[in-house]
Formats: sequence, structure tokens, C-alpha cells
Amino acid sequence: MEAVECIKKRRSIRAFRPEEVSKELLMEVFNIAKWSPSYKNSQPWEAVILSGAKKRMLSKMMIDLIAKGEGPKPDLPEPQFWPSAEESRINHLYKTRAEAAGIDLKAPEVVRKSKETNFNFYYAPHVIYLFQDSSLSLWSLFDMGLFAQSLMLAAHAKGLGTVPQAFATDYAKQIKNFLSISEAKRLVIGISIGYPNLESPVNRFRTDRVKTKELVSWLE
Repeated sequence: MEAVECIKKRRSIRAFRPEEVSKELLMEVFNIAKWSPSYKNSQPWEAVILSGAKKRMLSKMMIDLIAKGEGPKPDLPEPQFWPSAEESRINHLYKTRAEAAGIDLKAPEVVRKSKETNFNFYYAPHVIYLFQDSSLSLWSLFDMGLFAQSLMLAAHAKGLGTVPQAFATDYAKQIKNFLSISEAKRLVIGISIGYPNLESPVNRFRTDRVKTKELVSWLE
């Protein structure tokens, strides 16, 4: 797939077909993504892929935690406020998604069900967790973002769908213990991956982007 087309057509997928992706194809995606740039070629990323029973066990553990009223404690704290420009874009997203779905996305019951769906990884056959050493600087978080984007673009180019999930890191300590990841590591993101179900209505919703002139200034 041509690079520009891949970037513009990639989208977050929230409904997947049930069939598993071969280990060979998943490793091919990682073989592409590992060429992402990083500060001084430090390559500050690690990953674990879950499938089958192991993934279902993790889903159950997280759903049980939320049912018990356990508060989220991700390694990367959820933002508590947004500057006005970013907040207006978030509000626009909620408004358009609510109109498309016909529900109030901020209603407590809707939020709870949304988290449970996240914890089930949108029923994708696989989930990828990305993590790195917690002593690394903010530059390494930037590098991890580059790697995650490369991973999702490579997956899209190979006919797969992905969705990055911050909620999937809500119980970082318990997740790392379940995955045998050292407590000294920083759990950054979960990414559900599989073959997209393009017939599902949820995958027909597409977010928009601001006009380019709002992002770019010229100095001559």
C-alpha cells in the first residue's frame, strides 16, 4: 500500500472478525515497525502479544476490578484538563459520536459499558501491550508514540485493523503482574489487532481533522 494512502485511510477499528492472525503476519508487522526512528537509536520499546485463553483471563481480571469499584491507576495518568483548542476538539468528537450512536457518551452507565468493551479489547483476537523502562525520559515516550504509529500503519498496510486503547492500561500494576512484566517497566498503551469487520456500523464512523492552516504557521 502506498504510504500516503496508508496514513490517510488508517482508522481506529472497534469491531473485528473472529479469526486469528497468524504469528508469521504479526511478526511481519513488528519487523516493519521496528524501523521507527528513536532518540540516538535507543529503540525504547518492548511488546507482548496476547491471544486466546490468556487474553480472556486478562479481560475477566480487569472487568472484575471495575465491578469491585477499583479505581484506575495507569502508569501514564489520565489528563485532568485540556487547553481550550484541544478541549473543543474532544467535545466535538463526543457530540458527533453521540449523534451517530444515539446515546449520551458521558452517562455513567455508558462509560462503564465502554470500559468493559475496552477491557474485552473490542473482541479482537489479539491485543498488544507496549511498555518500556520507567526510568526513561519523555523523549522515550515520544519514541514509543512513533513506534506505535508505525505498528498501526504496518498493520493497516497488511490488511489488519487496530485501535490504541488508553483504558486498557487502567490497572497497570495488576496487568504487569499478570503479564510477568517487571514493576520497573512503564505500561504505555494497549493496541487491539485483528482483521476488521468492515460491515459493523461502529466502523463506519470516521473522525475528522482540523484544517491544515490551523496547524501550520509560515515565517518568511
